[in-house]
Amino acid sequence: MRKHVTPFNIIAGIILGVAAVITVMRFGIGLSATTNLDDTTPWGLWIGFDVMAGVALAAGGFTISTAVYLFGMKEYKPIVRAALLTGFLGYFLVVVGLLFDLGRPWRLPYPFTISPGTSSPLFEVALCVALYLNVLFIESTPAAFEWLGWKRMRRIVGGLTIGLTIFGLLLSTLHQSTLGAMFMVVPSKLHPLWYSSHIPVHFFISSVAAGISMVTIEGMISHRVYHDEVEITSEQFDRITIGLGKAGAVTLAIYLAVRAVGLGLEGEWALLGTPYGAWWLVEIIGFAALPCFLFTMGYRERRATMIRVAAGITVVGIVLNRLNVAVFAFNWQLPWDQRYWPGWMEIWITISLVTAGVVMFRWIANRMPIMHEHPEWKGSH
Repeated sequence: MRKHVTPFNIIAGIILGVAAVITVMRFGIGLSATTNLDDTTPWGLWIGFDVMAGVALAAGGFTISTAVYLFGMKEYKPIVRAALLTGFLGYFLVVVGLLFDLGRPWRLPYPFTISPGTSSPLFEVALCVALYLNVLFIESTPAAFEWLGWKRMRRIVGGLTIGLTIFGLLLSTLHQSTLGAMFMVVPSKLHPLWYSSHIPVHFFISSVAAGISMVTIEGMISHRVYHDEVEITSEQFDRITIGLGKAGAVTLAIYLAVRAVGLGLEGEWALLGTPYGAWWLVEIIGFAALPCFLFTMGYRERRATMIRVAAGITVVGIVLNRLNVAVFAFNWQLPWDQRYWPGWMEIWITISLVTAGVVMFRWIANRMPIMHEHPEWKGSH
């Protein structure tokens, strides 16, 4: 037991322990006892970060698997399992966070069983996320089957790789964009600089940038923590990072162009001179244009460290964008004393979900062939 008493485990235990108490309060007393939500602002931090940002940051799974298995970019194969595992854990925790936010979480199956609203964006998101969570689970099982020695199951799932990748790409394209489409029904509540008829496109493109950036950061951390298990050299890993930097630069350049064109088409340029306009410029220039420039320079000068810095800034920028849409720029016309601000219990639950994700990733990566190929399955899908 002594080897498990580490600073990380102690801190994680405290965070998850307090979260367990808050969880009992949340489901025993209700939302009013643990959140600052009300009828004016029914969606807060648990939707803005845990769901909106969480889904975007988990996009590395479909991004990297598509590159490797559909586009034949085999140089990224060493990181595909870590990307899929991160994606699966991310989506799993999104569902957990959603259970906290739902007033009656036991009614989660209702959209599929009792009253499916097939014309609703929320129904499409629920259906696609549920299906994609299962796809990610199946895509992540080869490592578990290799670990358990279940060769027949491993061969069966390996044969499904291409089909699962195509299905996952389709589902991801749908729900990543539809998360933005849900806000098209609130033109009077969402600030005009963030409200747009193109917001589904904004959400999808930015999710690709988020996925690439999260894979870059997760790869950097894993390469250092699991350096004894990683089979590729530091030079090979830097080449992978530089390739991801090129993808990040192109994706963010497209994202910036779409945001600028949308702003012009909707005639909202005058709002840039307002306080909200200054905040919009902080998001766009500081957390989209700057990392785009750093990605470009990092790729051009072959500097992997610069690309990792750009990836970190991009992740913060995507989180900021989702919080702006769901929280900060929502109900923007209300006086400050009537605005929603998350309570400490909401923040604690969010931190605990991130902590739980790190703990689960460490447990799996320490036991299963995630950072390396199993000796009996080298070269296979």
